[in-house]
Amino acid sequence: MANSINLLLMLKLVLTVLVVAFSPLCLCRKTNGGGYLYPQFYDRSCPRAQEIVNSIVAKAVAKEARMAASLIRLHFHDCFVKGCDASILLDSSGTLMSEKRSNPNRNSARGFEVIDQIKSALEKECPQTVSCADVLALAARDSTVLSGGPSWVVPLGRRDSKGASLSGSNNNIPAPNNTFQTILTKFKLQGLDIVDLVALSGSHTIGNARCTSFRQRLYNQSAGNDFTLDQYYASQLRTRCPRSGGDQNLLNLDYVSPANFDNSYFKNLLSFKGLLSSDQILVTKNQVSLDLVKKYAANNHLFFDQFAESMVKMANIFPLTGFSKGEIRKNCRKINVG
Repeated sequence: MANSINLLLMLKLVLTVLVVAFSPLCLCRKTNGGGYLYPQFYDRSCPRAQEIVNSIVAKAVAKEARMAASLIRLHFHDCFVKGCDASILLDSSGTLMSEKRSNPNRNSARGFEVIDQIKSALEKECPQTVSCADVLALAARDSTVLSGGPSWVVPLGRRDSKGASLSGSNNNIPAPNNTFQTILTKFKLQGLDIVDLVALSGSHTIGNARCTSFRQRLYNQSAGNDFTLDQYYASQLRTRCPRSGGDQNLLNLDYVSPANFDNSYFKNLLSFKGLLSSDQILVTKNQVSLDLVKKYAANNHLFFDQFAESMVKMANIFPLTGFSKGEIRKNCRKINVG
């Protein structure tokens, strides 16, 4: 009897997918993995899903503006490792080694409690229906909007992985001290191009960076200080980031409007006031990226449009889709048992 019910539910879901996919109004996205994501995925199974996500994210950002950048970063760090499958949310257990322990995430990745709150509310509303991977995608969009940035329609239907990759997290995510070519290569390996690189770097218009992420620009250059950094700005940074100690001290990535999602980040780069080396090299190491920085600095609407487009493209990196791949976790920190 139970098997018959499960079969009927599966057939009903397949029919819904086919109806939506072939609708002329469907904003379906074929993913790198070959499956389909579409915005209407939860319209019948959990119609209040997006409302629930937005409500909890709004409360979290109202309580702490920095949380918006943290949730966007979680989505980015998830998608660059094994695809957009919520692997970053898994805690270590048994033989599974959490990506939270990687160099890019340790002592810096945050927002997990907000995702827990969202998942708990969704499980009450519609048990084992909305994936943690989709929660990350929606939370990143809502965080952007709540900070004054652009909105976009989020294609949905991702499933959650049953594993994580600590090595992938260490190797795939761009680092603050990577060369321009290394960062571009890491983007290209995910199916993203130089336009996506520059536009998505614009998320650094909000949020903070730890002293340990940019100290080398202030003190440890082989030929003295980093002269791609405005020297008056550098002297201000040294007051908060000493030569030793204070590794966890936080400074705004965008010193002009740190809580507002806008194009001042790009204007800062043109004034040689990008905080991270990985920011400033967008204007010092490549003509194409420099031209894009100039365009976005001059036109906020252009930046917003491209950022939204690149976020949708990033969220399409090898998601798990269909019935045979992954699962819908009950708890985003743990793989389902049984």
